[in-house]
Amino acid sequence: MPSTIPVAPASCDEVDPGTLSVEQARQHIEALITPVKDTVTLNLTQALNQVLAEPVASPINVPPHRNSAMDGYALRAADLPQQGTVALTVIGTVFAGQPFAGSVGPGECVRIMTGATVPDGADTIVMQEHVQRSADSLTLGTGHCQGQHVRHPGEDIATGQTVLQQGKRLRAAELGLLASLGIPRITVRRQLKVAYFSTGDELQSVGEPLGAGQIYDSNRYILYGMLKDLGVELIDLGVIRDDRAAIEAAFLAAAEQADAIITSGGVSVGEADYVKTTLDKLGQVNFWKIAMKPGKPLAFGRVNDALFFGLPGNPVSVLATFYLLVKPALQRLAGQDAVTPVVVRLPCAESLKKRPGRTDFQRGIMANDANGNLVVRSVGMQASHILSGMSRANCFIILPRESGDVTAGSLVEVMPFEGLMS
Repeated sequence: MPSTIPVAPASCDEVDPGTLSVEQARQHIEALITPVKDTVTLNLTQALNQVLAEPVASPINVPPHRNSAMDGYALRAADLPQQGTVALTVIGTVFAGQPFAGSVGPGECVRIMTGATVPDGADTIVMQEHVQRSADSLTLGTGHCQGQHVRHPGEDIATGQTVLQQGKRLRAAELGLLASLGIPRITVRRQLKVAYFSTGDELQSVGEPLGAGQIYDSNRYILYGMLKDLGVELIDLGVIRDDRAAIEAAFLAAAEQADAIITSGGVSVGEADYVKTTLDKLGQVNFWKIAMKPGKPLAFGRVNDALFFGLPGNPVSVLATFYLLVKPALQRLAGQDAVTPVVVRLPCAESLKKRPGRTDFQRGIMANDANGNLVVRSVGMQASHILSGMSRANCFIILPRESGDVTAGSLVEVMPFEGLMS
């Protein structure tokens, strides 16, 4: 009896009832993640990109004393003229970090620099541009008010005020804030360890000549760049050849050292390779079809105690699935607060091709048009192996799962890369 040959669907994007949406996949992943609990105390310069393990309260007022917001003159509000002008005697100068030894009395003022402590007796600053100076006296007119240009203790931050919450990732601004409070060391979650490797006899290392049928291994460098931005400890296990024993040894070595393992390629449902059979033996891994383009196949689960993410093999699919699914998972594993990518609606400057079935994350370029209005356009070819297009792009154009072609001028959702890569 002749076998029945399956008939291919009319569209490779045709709706598959067995696929998960991007949000469903993210929720499934999040439900299986428990943040690391171990903590370390680090000097500020060591804590960049790490995640706070506990809230931080300010030990001081910021500013710590009354100081001037302007270069000008410190004086008593009682001496401000209600009409006409008034002459005041300049009794000294005060610089930042060098408080004035005396006090300001009636009819007196002190030359003061921005950030300098406001002298006793004075309660108001008049900008230097608003006076006439002559030797040891000055003349000022009306239009000033009591307390102007004076910064008060605790105006920015009060003693005991919580300035950073647990789960905050420490970037340059946070390090500067902590330093401004005189805090030299901070307690953070321990750094995540992430192991990654590529598999395949067709892969060749950069710098080596390509043999027949070989390609250069770009995915490991893509993963390196994305993981480096996250501040994790990297464990690069290189390229593992298509050998059952070598692949099993690589997974065991990765699971022993790392909190998470990431590979690319070999995760398509039904694909015959050693990655899948090794995972079936060593781990508890689900092989999913995600209703997204690029990046339909994804594997997720555990190998021993390490989380496992098996990404598609095409490089653009690696980038898309990492930013949309793996990065949020690693942030949660590190104890970081959830970061919601920024999505804006912009006019599309050209028509776009789209078939219903999967949410399409097309690579786009946001830029100002000839009238100065922000619009978005495609980088061109959208195939998942076209890495040059991803390099030119600065955003994803998000086309919903059930949508079809987009006409020029239509509003589309746009996800800037800057929000994803921070």
